[in-house]
Amino acid sequence: MNFIALETEQKLRGGYYTPDDLARFLARWVAPTGGSSVLEPSCGDGAFFPSLAGSGAKVTAFELSPEEAAKAAARGLPNCTVNNRDFLEWALQAKPRQFDAVLGNPPFIRYQYLPANFQANAEKVFAQLGCNFTKHTNAWVPFILASMDLLRPGGRLAMVVPSEIVHVMHAQSLRTYLGQQCRRIVIVDPQEIWFEGTLQGAVLLMAEKKATPDVHGEGLGIHRVSGRNFLRGDPEAIFNAPRAINGKTVQGKWTRALVPPATLAILDSIEADKRFCRFSAAAKVDVGIVTGANSFFLVTDDVVRQNGLEQWAHPMFGRSDHCPGVIYDDAQHAQNSATGKPTNFLWFDRSVEDSAKGRAYIASGEQEDLHKRYKCRIRSPWYTVPSVHATEVGMLKRSHDTPRLILNRAGAYTTDTAYRIRALRGTADALVYGFYNALTALSAELEGRHYGGGVLELVPSEIEKLLLPAPEAIVPDVEGLDRMVREGNVADTLEVQSEAVLGALTKAEQMDLLAAWAALRDRRHRLPA
Repeated sequence: MNFIALETEQKLRGGYYTPDDLARFLARWVAPTGGSSVLEPSCGDGAFFPSLAGSGAKVTAFELSPEEAAKAAARGLPNCTVNNRDFLEWALQAKPRQFDAVLGNPPFIRYQYLPANFQANAEKVFAQLGCNFTKHTNAWVPFILASMDLLRPGGRLAMVVPSEIVHVMHAQSLRTYLGQQCRRIVIVDPQEIWFEGTLQGAVLLMAEKKATPDVHGEGLGIHRVSGRNFLRGDPEAIFNAPRAINGKTVQGKWTRALVPPATLAILDSIEADKRFCRFSAAAKVDVGIVTGANSFFLVTDDVVRQNGLEQWAHPMFGRSDHCPGVIYDDAQHAQNSATGKPTNFLWFDRSVEDSAKGRAYIASGEQEDLHKRYKCRIRSPWYTVPSVHATEVGMLKRSHDTPRLILNRAGAYTTDTAYRIRALRGTADALVYGFYNALTALSAELEGRHYGGGVLELVPSEIEKLLLPAPEAIVPDVEGLDRMVREGNVADTLEVQSEAVLGALTKAEQMDLLAAWAALRDRRHRLPA
């Protein structure tokens, strides 16, 4: 969990300013001229202003920080008004004002870190535009929504935005809105990280608004780049370079635009084939045990022994190093325990009050104010963890290369770093065995999300959308898969597994899916193309 007190001032202000070459590139694309009007909704110290000098355009800029607004005004850009106020508040009242172009780098600030009045304005922007609102949003989302709304028909928006615009769930309303409003959308997707001192990837968003509402939108194109040489080229050529994809691409996550059309055709045919199914049809997904204080409830054997907690200790797993294969059994649990991993879940009931050692351990948690944490204080007593049960299958929430299901032969518990899964069709063994293949790995890349560091994460609603072979047709060899996962190369294992469980596809189709997975995995890891 992230706490506001632990964040830097720069992160809380969203102040990651645009490099000059990126600003010039975007300004050249919107091509401001004398008589045109340009909106800069979050100008910072005026990083875009030198690129607008000499254009003759009338610039309306906003910056909330008084110090940064003063720096921007001091640049002396002709025909420019720098407003030291909340852009969203102004935008809600600005209609029917329309701009020829929007330039900028909106603030990257989590909704939870915004002051109450900014949160209220953000929610009003969503409501005003008929977009679904979520408190998981980030400030850059309503900034782009409001900016696009203020753009005239046929106008252009050019912004530096987080790369997560392509896949995070909280930006779905924005992706849908842009798909409805724009003739063409292009994401310039770099291999490198442009902002030093942050793991946050950034992309260039180039969007042209429809001239009239009845114009058919071309959809979305993603243009991959390496290095910065492209910034010296023609921005219009870059905008027109990628093949635009419509339909599912702009309706859902934009990761589909990263996949070749031939691969998308394979995926579309699979969706209509009864030999395959969505994960939701094959299994039920539930979150793991929520303790509210994992370091207190998940402990090593030494902690159990030293505090006399044996009667409340139960086997558990919840990290990737707990599960190097696809089977979690007594032998794996013993190995984890022997190497000092926290493999015990402490499940306390009222009996702990009758034990001096038990009371002492509970008191140690209260000395750390654990009982005041939200998840702990809303239950009585605070140390009784609810919803404790194990399932035959588990799945870690995050993965490096590709997610895998874990056959839980030890009957171990899992915390909220993992999911509890019950097979609805076929057997647990067949579900685990059939899950590891190129199709499901690619599906996970398309449905999941990733942040700084390139780790893939899936939430239950995304897991439910994954494509996999129908489990009842699978003849499992879980032990063989477990050995391959532990000892082999991921891509090689996926190829072998694809031959074993994707027999409904040709070898060429299997390899096509595998290549598409590798490309998306490498992009997530920022490996060279």
